[in-house]
Amino acid sequence: MKKLPPSDFARLREKTRLVLAGRDPADSYGFVNPPIMRGSTVIYPSTEDFLARKARYTYGTQGNPTIDALLAALNTIEGGAGVVVCSSGLMACTLPVLATLSAGDHMLVTDSVYRPMRNFCDRMLPRLGITVDYYDPAIGGDIGALFKPNTRAIWTEAPGSQTFEMQDIPAIAAAARARDILVMMDNTWATPLFFDSHKAGVDISVQAGTKYYAGHSDVLIGTVSARTPELYKRLKEAWDLLGIIIAPEDAFLTLRGIRTMQIRLKEQMPAGLEMARWLEQRPEVARVLHPALPSDPGHALWKRDFTGASSLFAIELEPVSMKAVGAMLDGLSLFGMGASWGGYESLALPFDCRPYRTATVPSFRGPTIRLHIGLEDLEDLKADLDAGFARLRASA
Repeated sequence: MKKLPPSDFARLREKTRLVLAGRDPADSYGFVNPPIMRGSTVIYPSTEDFLARKARYTYGTQGNPTIDALLAALNTIEGGAGVVVCSSGLMACTLPVLATLSAGDHMLVTDSVYRPMRNFCDRMLPRLGITVDYYDPAIGGDIGALFKPNTRAIWTEAPGSQTFEMQDIPAIAAAARARDILVMMDNTWATPLFFDSHKAGVDISVQAGTKYYAGHSDVLIGTVSARTPELYKRLKEAWDLLGIIIAPEDAFLTLRGIRTMQIRLKEQMPAGLEMARWLEQRPEVARVLHPALPSDPGHALWKRDFTGASSLFAIELEPVSMKAVGAMLDGLSLFGMGASWGGYESLALPFDCRPYRTATVPSFRGPTIRLHIGLEDLEDLKADLDAGFARLRASA
C-alpha cells in the first residue's frame, strides 16, 4: 500500500479520508494502525546533535509518532492550518483563550456556553485581568453593538449546551472580522463532519474529542484547530509553554474512533431525530429542544448552515415534581445517568441552567432532561422511556 501525496489525499471523499488519515504502514513496519509509542527520554547520537536538537523528536512533551498520526488525521478533518491536542475538552476550551488574550482584554461569551467553560471565565479570567460579558445566543450580527474598544474575542457554541439554541455563526464572524476580533467555537455537537466551522469564519474550532472523535466512552481528549498559520503558531506556542501533552494510548484510541466516526454519526442522527419526534407526541413532554426538528426556533439556521445533527438533545417536561422525575430516571435500564455523551451508549440526566444564566432567562415551566441516543435498538429505548413515563405519572 503506497502513501498518497497530499494533492491526491485532498480529492478523496470524506469516508475514505477518515479511514486513511494519519496512517502510513511503511512507517509502522507494515501494520495498518500506527503503533503506540511510549516514552519521555530521547537519546541523541552525539553532543553536536543534542546541542542543535537535531532529532525528529526531542522529548516526550514535544509529541511522538502516535500523537503525530492523530494530529495528521485531525487536521484532515478540521481543514485548518494546524491542530493541537489536550487532555480534556475543557482544556481545549481554555487553551485558545490563554493563547490569544492578555490582561486588559475583553471577551464576549454566549450565555449558552458549556458550564465548566463558564466557570473558567468567571473564576480564572478575572485573576488574569480579562473581562467577560455574556450575550444572548440569538443575537446574530447584532453582536457588534456589544463590542468594546478592548474586545478581542467571541466565544460561540452552536447549538448551545443543554438548551440547544442555534447561533448565526456566519453573521457573528462577519461582524467580528470587521473589527479584527477572533471568533472561537465549541463545535463538539456537530463535529466538522456536519458543520465546517472554519469555512463559516471561525478562527479557533474546539472539539471535546472525548465525545464523537473517540466515540467509545473510554478516552478524555480535546482538540483545538486554528484557521490560519499565524493563529496556529500562537496556539502551538501556548501549548508548548504550558507543557500540555496527552498519553499515546489516548491518541491511539482516538485514532481508532475516528475511523468509524462518520458511520456512527450517520446511524445516531436518524435515531436521535426519530426519538425526538416520538417524544414530541408524548403528553408528558412540553417541548423538545432539537434544532433539526422543524418545530425548533433554531431550525432555519441549522438547515442553512449544517449538513447533519448529532443525537444529543433535551426535553422540557410538563410541570411535575423532581420526585416524579427521579422515579422516571432512576428506574431506567437502558439509559445511564452520566455527564458525558457521544459514545455508543444512551444517557439521560436532569439539568436546570436557570441559576447560572445571566444574559437570558430560559422560559421553562417544567423540569428539563438531556438525552443522548446511542446505538441500542430504538424500540428498546422507547420502551425504556415509556416505562419511565409511567413511573413519572404514578409519582406525580
